[in-house]
Amino acid sequence: MFRVTRYIKTLMEPTPLAPARKPPGPVVIWNLIRRCNLTCKHCYTTSADIDFAGELSTAEAHAVLNDLQGFRVPALILSGGEPLMRPDIFELSRRARELGIYTGLSTNGTLINASNIDEIADIGYDYVGISIDGLEATHDVIRQRQGAFRESMHAVKLCKECGIKVGLRFTLTQQNYEQLGDILALLDEHNVDKFYLSHLNYGGRGHRHGKHDAWHQMTRDAMTRLFDHCRAELARGVEREYVTGNNDADGPFLLMWAREHFPEQAEELEQRLTSWGGNASGENIANIDNLGNVHPDTFWWDHPLGNVRDQPFSAIWRDTQDPLMLGFRKRPRPLKGRCAECRFLDICNGNTRVRAWKVTGDPWEEDPGCYLSNAEIGVSEAGERRVAAPYESIQTIEL
Repeated sequence: MFRVTRYIKTLMEPTPLAPARKPPGPVVIWNLIRRCNLTCKHCYTTSADIDFAGELSTAEAHAVLNDLQGFRVPALILSGGEPLMRPDIFELSRRARELGIYTGLSTNGTLINASNIDEIADIGYDYVGISIDGLEATHDVIRQRQGAFRESMHAVKLCKECGIKVGLRFTLTQQNYEQLGDILALLDEHNVDKFYLSHLNYGGRGHRHGKHDAWHQMTRDAMTRLFDHCRAELARGVEREYVTGNNDADGPFLLMWAREHFPEQAEELEQRLTSWGGNASGENIANIDNLGNVHPDTFWWDHPLGNVRDQPFSAIWRDTQDPLMLGFRKRPRPLKGRCAECRFLDICNGNTRVRAWKVTGDPWEEDPGCYLSNAEIGVSEAGERRVAAPYESIQTIEL
């Protein structure tokens, strides 16, 4: 996760550089259930409104929570499917909070209502993230359910009324790119605490819809708008939390933006970004799926490392000799193509490997989602990609 507000604030209000901190354990995104009441077009778990066999029992989930605490996992994101469809979601959430683990709830928001908002507030989630994919008509088409937008925004209202930190999650695609400004306006209208812009990753139904990914120039425009918007809010005293995910080129792109707007602070920002270190899949980010399989991150569901029924998560994560994981944990990673030669490798760490794998079959090839030009990253001009072109190659790939 790339913390836009944090870095732009240091440009506007410089603070001393702090030494790089290594997290005690990985942030874990746990897909507790695969069932969902929606069938979103970009879903990476290919969920549906049916029961999926073999999911972890309540007792097994409690054992996992105890192990995560012992392994010093700093944060746990409870996801799905739709996690609120799991009958024991509140029991498990409450236990995670009792264990002192930062606990977030990742939901589509449509099931948050007057009947459960008090219990959600009582649990004390550190954060509730609700997905929004555009204005009402666009959102309902992507979510494939009429009325989903209104239900989700009503959930935002209920959370705010109960003092819960709530954020909107927005996956950038060609379908909603032009609505980004309207979505940013929604944040102010509803006093939303956090905004997470996710770049489309090629996993699950998101793989099938890779051809709808925002073109490179659109991505650049969206990120520039986000940086400018965050800066303007900070200038007027509004410190909303803006973060992005699934495209670590955002770090180098912010550095280029800073060289234009804050040239005197750019060198220090580069040091901060290098300390951040870019993509953390398989190192500081982990995933547990609904069946208990452990993965390098949420987009590698077809690459299991082990199962928590057979071995504790901590042992799987600590002792793995899986070749992909060993590659993730190398510095530099065994990258190829543009990524291997990139001048920003220390900042982005090779970006998101699953896109390279989905397109080429090789997880170490260059990331087709990188929206920086060869000139910007300092590599040969041979084979320069068209910045304003869609990913033609993704159209021929099927699940």
